Amino acid sequence: MIPANEFEQRRLRLLTLMEPLSVMVLFSGVEKIKSADENYPFEVNRNFYYLTGIDQPDSILVLINSDGDDKEFLFIAPFDERKEKWYGKRLKTEEAQNLSGLNNVLVNSNLAAKVDEVLNPTLATYGEIKRVYLDLDREIKIADSTSTKEYKDTLAAVYPGLTLGNAYPLITTLRLKKSVREIAELQSAIASTHLGLAAIWAAAKPGMKEYELADVFAKAVNDDNSYQGLSFPTIMASGIHAACLHYPTPRDVIPEGSLLLMDLGARNSYYCADVTRTIPVSGRFNDVQRAVYGIVLGCNKMVAAMARPGITIDDLQKAAVEYLSSECVAKGFLKVKDDLAKYYFHNVSHFIGLDTHDPYLDPLSPDYKKVPLEAGMIISDEPGLYMADRALGVRIEDDLLITDTGCQVLTSDIVKEIDVLESRLASAHQ
Repeated sequence: MIPANEFEQRRLRLLTLMEPLSVMVLFSGVEKIKSADENYPFEVNRNFYYLTGIDQPDSILVLINSDGDDKEFLFIAPFDERKEKWYGKRLKTEEAQNLSGLNNVLVNSNLAAKVDEVLNPTLATYGEIKRVYLDLDREIKIADSTSTKEYKDTLAAVYPGLTLGNAYPLITTLRLKKSVREIAELQSAIASTHLGLAAIWAAAKPGMKEYELADVFAKAVNDDNSYQGLSFPTIMASGIHAACLHYPTPRDVIPEGSLLLMDLGARNSYYCADVTRTIPVSGRFNDVQRAVYGIVLGCNKMVAAMARPGITIDDLQKAAVEYLSSECVAKGFLKVKDDLAKYYFHNVSHFIGLDTHDPYLDPLSPDYKKVPLEAGMIISDEPGLYMADRALGVRIEDDLLITDTGCQVLTSDIVKEIDVLESRLASAHQ
């Protein structure tokens, strides 16, 4: 668990990135309607969570980079005995203070008055505020029918002359480099993932439904991480389905002699493990499967050997494309290297953290691929080959922590060598 003083340090660093005479307003989000009177499970805005440790809807953080002693305010829903009986416990003031390290915790109905106190030039409680930062990521709702982008328009109309800026790139820049405690949280998530994979290997056999093994993984993880859940919906793809990158419907029977691609991860305090392993479900690779798997494994190891400070994800991708294309030609799977896109069509790496694909700047921007890696960053290492014409797909994914001199493979205990995998599967089915 991240301690309150680390959230305090994160907010202090963020204040140094904000312009003078500015304020930031961040929302935890609200529950989203699924159908009729049913809501989706609440997922907190990760940028809000990163700065507070608060994981509940209807909460707001206000940071002020200006005059005055009190520059941090947290707003939470008031205590409601009836709602707690229906929907469970919410944080009380003292609990929110202890968790976040924020001393000024107010009821969220006071937000509008505080914002007016800060922004109204006739009051000038904190000086003449020039800029307001909001998290303008996609679809952050602050009420049933109001998003942060609509809130931005309201502020612009009520307080003309303000500059409205996006807090998103400031916070995601901070999130790139992980602290010792963040790394420990992710390692715990990886350990749960390892247990889940071991449960799959013990249970997997031809004739099972793909979703049965996805359920095996979910139960093992939730038993270990106290029902903190998965990083993302498990991809459990056998045979030709493994040639679909994000195969969404694991309903088929797993064929005899097929490969099973498993892209999955547990999460711990929202830190997301992201691991892929591919196994021969009958216990042994055939010659073609072994050759394809060997190419992908070699590329996976090459990426880990190359990853270090100063290298970019774009550099890793170019090296992966060269490796995979050369090996596919050498092994007779392709005639020319330029045809690799037939079998490989994604990036070899992305950032990992509070989101499985930890964002940098605009989540839709390719800029993250050109960021020089630094010690403390965590990235994926996930080459693959997807041969629908051979009814197989292979991906091997590890999580890499960039160090001062190279990288540490955080998922190194999760086996991937051909002989070890075959031995492990054979012993599981004796």
